Amino acid sequence: MFKNKKFVLYFWMSLFILTNALFVVNENYLFNLLPFFLIIVLLVIFSLDKLIYLIIFLAPLSIPISEMVPGISNDLSLPIEPLLFGVLLIVIFKLIFEKSFDKRILVHPISIAIYINLIWILITSISSTMPIVSFKFLLARLWYLASFYLLSSHLFKEKSNIYTYFWLYISSFIIVIFYTLYQHSKYGFFDQKAANFVVTPFLPDHTSYAAIIAMLLPFVIGLFSLKRFSHVQKSWIAVVLIILLTGIVFSYTRAAWIGLIGAFAIYLIMFFRLKFSLVFTVGLVLLTIFLTFQTQIFIALEQNNQDSSDNFSEQVESMSNISTDASNLERINRWNSALRMFEEKPVFGFGPATYMFQYAPYQFSYEKTIISTNAGDGGNAHSEYLGPLAESGLFGSLSFLWIVIITSYTAIRIYSNEKKYEIRLLAMVFFLGLVTYYLHGILNNFLDIDKTSALFWGFTAVITSLDVYHHTIEKPKNE
Repeated sequence: MFKNKKFVLYFWMSLFILTNALFVVNENYLFNLLPFFLIIVLLVIFSLDKLIYLIIFLAPLSIPISEMVPGISNDLSLPIEPLLFGVLLIVIFKLIFEKSFDKRILVHPISIAIYINLIWILITSISSTMPIVSFKFLLARLWYLASFYLLSSHLFKEKSNIYTYFWLYISSFIIVIFYTLYQHSKYGFFDQKAANFVVTPFLPDHTSYAAIIAMLLPFVIGLFSLKRFSHVQKSWIAVVLIILLTGIVFSYTRAAWIGLIGAFAIYLIMFFRLKFSLVFTVGLVLLTIFLTFQTQIFIALEQNNQDSSDNFSEQVESMSNISTDASNLERINRWNSALRMFEEKPVFGFGPATYMFQYAPYQFSYEKTIISTNAGDGGNAHSEYLGPLAESGLFGSLSFLWIVIITSYTAIRIYSNEKKYEIRLLAMVFFLGLVTYYLHGILNNFLDIDKTSALFWGFTAVITSLDVYHHTIEKPKNE
């Protein structure tokens, strides 16, 4: 009788329903998670790539536990971070016992740059003024890299997986955009202040939300030039593009537009294949002009009193307001505090992720704004480059900058030498997506957020994978 597969299936289904009913009657709902847990176990055993797909789809929809259980200080993001921790354990096991990872990925220059940064984070976590905080940061960075960089790099060996991976993310993030727009509609789409909080609980504020959309835009736009997509598929891509653009317009985030403008400038340089010497010379001339007339420039900036606004032209004008715009002035306050912290601890810094708890004494009273705080709850250094400088010293900042440089070099090299149009395009659009964040990272830092890390390290993994698996210099016979 038990050899009948249908009977066995119905038996276990009935047993689960009855058992779960008993738990529900006693107001215990944890047993409802059992099927989800079993699915995860099966994916780990039989199809790890499907688990990565599940994680990337859930990433935009994950919610900090503090949003669900008020009073909890631990901002573990559910359901994604427990899954990421599990993947980290699997990766460690495979590295030690199975040694099944492609050595070309493990020893790639981008991977080596990441290792150097991780080692320094470990060292400065040991010397940290708040070791528990720093080691939690290190653990989170490890599980982001395990899933979104290391496993994803291997997953992208199949080129089609690149499209599947990021379409899963986009499909999920569109839900976040619709939710945000719906919440925003309650206050009116032209209420610029409402844009800051309508993204919760999925994201902490509108700036991280806009940074994600900016990163996705080059990829989505680039898909229009690929022959692999039909006219019907490109119609759907156009719909997605409109949704993303609507989301970023009503985010009222100036830094995201700076990132997009910078990415467009890089696109022009790559597309027209401008020589490095020309770009360097133009940059040097502009820097010389700035240094020569910096006094006049700062006087002009201080005369700009246009605050952030729901009017687009005024919003653009407010980017250079360093006299009355509280957001701009607070960034300067945070940057100056980070520099003072670096001056005190230039080698090891205060420890990874400690800036927000340590910077208060380094604020000068005349630099504080109406949104300044001493409570350690007002965010971080607002810079991916100055934050590590204060937290991990000079080498902490330089080691992260080296990841940026070596990734940029690899992407540009692939684009310049590759003969296959699709590979060149992928190298360019994912690099441009990273450029939007490299520039946005001057003004904000979001790599401690799972949704942002999923894209940042995922894009980096694509460039590594393109270089290892798909980059060919010889011209293909069929082209």
